[in-house]
Amino acid sequence: MQNIYSLSFRTTFIIALIVFTSQLSKAQSVYLPNSYQLYQKFNSDIYSVKNSVHTSLRPFLIDSTILHTYDSVMNVGVKDRKTWGGRKLFNEHLFDVKTKEYTFYADYITDLQIGRDFNGSRSTNLNTRGYQIGGTVGNKFSFYTSGFENSAKFVSYYNDYITAGGFVPGQAYARKYTGQARNSQDWSYVTAILSYSVTKKLNITLGEDKMFIGDGYRSVLLSDFAANMPLLKLTADLGPVRYMVAWAYIEDIKQPKFDNFGSNRRKWALFHYIDWSINKRASFGMFNALITPEADNQGNRAGFDANFVNPILFASSLGPGGYQKDNVFLGFNAKYKIFDKAALYGQIMFDRFKGSDFFSGNSTDNTNGWQLGIRGADIFKVKRLNYLFEYNTVKPYTYSNQQSISSYSFYGDPLAHPYGANFRELLGILNYSVGRFDFQGQLNYAKYGLDATKAENNGKIITKPFIPSVNTTTNVGQGLSTQLYYGEGTVAYILNPKYNLRLELGALYRQEKNDQKNSKNTMITFGIRSSFRNLYHDF
Repeated sequence: MQNIYSLSFRTTFIIALIVFTSQLSKAQSVYLPNSYQLYQKFNSDIYSVKNSVHTSLRPFLIDSTILHTYDSVMNVGVKDRKTWGGRKLFNEHLFDVKTKEYTFYADYITDLQIGRDFNGSRSTNLNTRGYQIGGTVGNKFSFYTSGFENSAKFVSYYNDYITAGGFVPGQAYARKYTGQARNSQDWSYVTAILSYSVTKKLNITLGEDKMFIGDGYRSVLLSDFAANMPLLKLTADLGPVRYMVAWAYIEDIKQPKFDNFGSNRRKWALFHYIDWSINKRASFGMFNALITPEADNQGNRAGFDANFVNPILFASSLGPGGYQKDNVFLGFNAKYKIFDKAALYGQIMFDRFKGSDFFSGNSTDNTNGWQLGIRGADIFKVKRLNYLFEYNTVKPYTYSNQQSISSYSFYGDPLAHPYGANFRELLGILNYSVGRFDFQGQLNYAKYGLDATKAENNGKIITKPFIPSVNTTTNVGQGLSTQLYYGEGTVAYILNPKYNLRLELGALYRQEKNDQKNSKNTMITFGIRSSFRNLYHDF
């Protein structure tokens, strides 16, 4: 993997080139980094029955619906300060330029955290140094990039995940150095986005980032758990319909290679999504995804299929399929505002589908997952007191393929739910913002089936090849029955809202138990943190 400095140089060069060649117009394209904690602050706006804003495609572009709240969030606690240092520390970006023609800002990002796992009698720490740069040219073009160099000692379950896959979940390769402690990790990663609104109705996004489809905390369609992916995304608004098509170039970290280009086997991903705002209360979305490798397990290349670049929904399913290399998915997303600022939402994802066996709970011809949840804002009439309750379940072998390279994964991490498949999960999240304080509490319970031995495949690990036999079953929880209990709470005091610089105190409890083990982690952490990003620990 390239280091952060070479990546940031390339990003800066591209930004500079487009800045000097862009023309001005009246379209809006300002990028809002996807952060669950940040996005909750817009719940009362986007889930109001007074509008029909599209909520299920993230990251957002800032528009008139959330602009007023965004300005308020970015200025919480800000007051007049006489000194330059006081303004930069508590009020402003490190560099901040605003003119009629363009805007530009830049910040130094830090994440310094210490912790203690009382069950393992082990200390943890996180040391992150990074940057974020963003800006606009007129109202048509915007850019954003952030980069991070990291070193850490993680809690045991998190470190075990990294050791097994060689990858820090959702971020980058775990680099290893001579003499490095076993539980120490080192990695770097970059986000870089160029957003260009050709008109008010059409946006083009190019760069390296994540996507999320859905209104929930999780997604069984496409989530931001996996790493940033190189992508090209087109988003069009056609009356009440929002249409998105995205092409991504992704990799598999463990598959054998057949050429000298890059470090890993490669595959293409194509995503279609149409979201229809039926009225101010209801919306309905259709999702289609295709994963296709550059070559099969014998190194045979299939050649170029024109349907891959076809922007029409479901066109990716019309090709010849070659040597059964493609993995095609169909999904649906829906939302209904049952009250003002409260929405019922759900998803269903189909991997394999056979109508005659659809109601058979043990058929390998039907592998699917679904979600049902409710979320809302200003509960009990308390402003910015938000809630979410959600249920997720995915049948065994969903997202997997006969060829591992075609699984619905990137660098071994699932592109949808972090648990992969073969699970049930129930979770609840409450968060509250008042002044400079942010509070969040979360509880998860999950039941899933693990593999008792490496030779087994009970359908949870989606990167294992799926080769069904007469004895293959698809009962959720099959295999080594395992239960997961997870709780986490954080209290943060915001020092500078412009880049979310904050003091944060956190507590975490996790227990995973089955007939072979009963592991527990009880942690307390404290640190000075910054940036807007989702870093998941609840798996």
